[in-house]
Amino acid sequence: MARIIPEGWREMSALGAVQREIETLEVLAAGLPDDYTVYHGVHWTRIQQGYALVGEIDFAIVSPAGKLLLIEQKSGFLSETPEGLVKVYAAREKSVAFQMRRTSEALHSRLRNFCPEAGFFVDALLYCPDYTVRQPGSAGIDPERIVDAGRRERLVPIIQNILPADEPVNKQIDRLHRFLGDQLNLVPEVNALVGQAKTLYTRLSGGLSQWARQIECEPFRLRVIGTAGSGKTQLALAVFRDALAAGRRPLYVCYNRPLADHVAQIAPSAGEVATYHQLADRIYRDAGHTPDFTQPGAFARLESFLDDYVPTERWLFDEVIIDEGQDFQASWKDNVLKLLRAPGRAWWLEDQMQNLYGRTPVELPGWVVIRSETNYRSPQDILRQINRLLPNGQGVEAGSPLNGSEVDIVTYADPADLIAQTKRAITRCIAAGFKRDMIALVTYRGRENSLLTPYDRLGAYPLRTYTGHYDLFGNPVFSQGDVLMDSIYRFKGQAAPCIIFTEIDFATLDDLALRKLFVGITRATMKLTMIVSERAAQKLIERLNDPETKNGLTPPSRHSGESRNPVPSSDIH
Repeated sequence: MARIIPEGWREMSALGAVQREIETLEVLAAGLPDDYTVYHGVHWTRIQQGYALVGEIDFAIVSPAGKLLLIEQKSGFLSETPEGLVKVYAAREKSVAFQMRRTSEALHSRLRNFCPEAGFFVDALLYCPDYTVRQPGSAGIDPERIVDAGRRERLVPIIQNILPADEPVNKQIDRLHRFLGDQLNLVPEVNALVGQAKTLYTRLSGGLSQWARQIECEPFRLRVIGTAGSGKTQLALAVFRDALAAGRRPLYVCYNRPLADHVAQIAPSAGEVATYHQLADRIYRDAGHTPDFTQPGAFARLESFLDDYVPTERWLFDEVIIDEGQDFQASWKDNVLKLLRAPGRAWWLEDQMQNLYGRTPVELPGWVVIRSETNYRSPQDILRQINRLLPNGQGVEAGSPLNGSEVDIVTYADPADLIAQTKRAITRCIAAGFKRDMIALVTYRGRENSLLTPYDRLGAYPLRTYTGHYDLFGNPVFSQGDVLMDSIYRFKGQAAPCIIFTEIDFATLDDLALRKLFVGITRATMKLTMIVSERAAQKLIERLNDPETKNGLTPPSRHSGESRNPVPSSDIH
């Protein structure tokens, strides 16, 4: 099976606007061998209101040898005119041959500029699966490079004939893949589960990683205030990569250890990736000291050391990226920024709705500020769920085209019921088609206070939990289980296709409770199940029935045993 980039295209099969392109992807994925790579443009393209990879090109296929074939797909009816093949758009005719030639030449020109010494082979092909070209010789395109309805069953063999697998490999093939990744604005997807070996890719067209990097200011001090799923950490990774490509030394600092661990796995090996306290520990050790974490106050001593530290050349950086800025104290900000070598560039990324520790927002006078309230991660119906709880004017805009995942909400009466409902939720998610490694069980309570922490399995499901220890290489050690379980505090900054947000319990729906709900709900990329205590469910209903929210909700009904079923997001049981 060919490698398809970006991934996630199968989940879009219900979207009619790109159905024909997805059908073609299915043919290419199944028909081409696994050493072929197919780049496509059907994923995350709402902002541009189109689905092309580049210009009129829908697919770019790279052979094992490093040859490139550009495919333009024209679905529906075409017209054959004396000037060649044309496609009608809103009563306007456009020459297919001219569109193909213009786009392929432009892409080829950019490729030559990117890698002038490589001499890449580039060809183009027209694929019109719904139309049979009656006069191929007058279409304005080489007939051998037209695959119409009469030849569509031979699409894969024709591609393999143009791009043979048994040719000498172009030594610059890695640069070709890098170039195509840049055209798609591809960055490693940080929303993979911690420890998952496979790097996922998401096209963030219209997101922060595309336009924030185009901003210019002097000195470069950029504060990015972005909602969950807007692409802040993806932006950080893209900036990290840009810095290395330009010969600058980058430093990425965040608050959450699981996020730092995962970013360290997928970021380029050069540069520095750490939490604030990891950074302090490394500098402390480099200065010849050894911290004793068995003694009380070890972290406070590290903080005091960094307060007084005068940076040496070893710990100066050209690009400083502070992620999870809402979790930083003002003194931490100062200590990180003093590691910036003049005239360096500094980035500050934050979302105050994810401030779970009650930190006072850090002041950054004179910094350029940009904001993004668009979530590209979560399906539309999941965002509608949290928007109903947020005060008017504080809602999150949906940037994902996915919809209809149906948020399931069930209640529990006591600890035993909590365990039973959580087990049933896992069973339902697996029955819905989610593999165990696609599911994350996220607890509303912290790891030390959660009723689920003592469990290493729930029914038939072994749990993969953080043990509190690290191996000799500094990697977190997890128990041997199939379903990841972590707290909302540790899982903040990550995401999973299927989130079971459990143990949700509060006496008052105050600001902290609302923030925790916001963080937990926005971890889901496809499916969300919420397991809520009966008292918390009642508080949610009161909030949703508040006239200021302009929402109503049916009062909860009480069920028992196995008959208690999840329901869509409009009701709570």
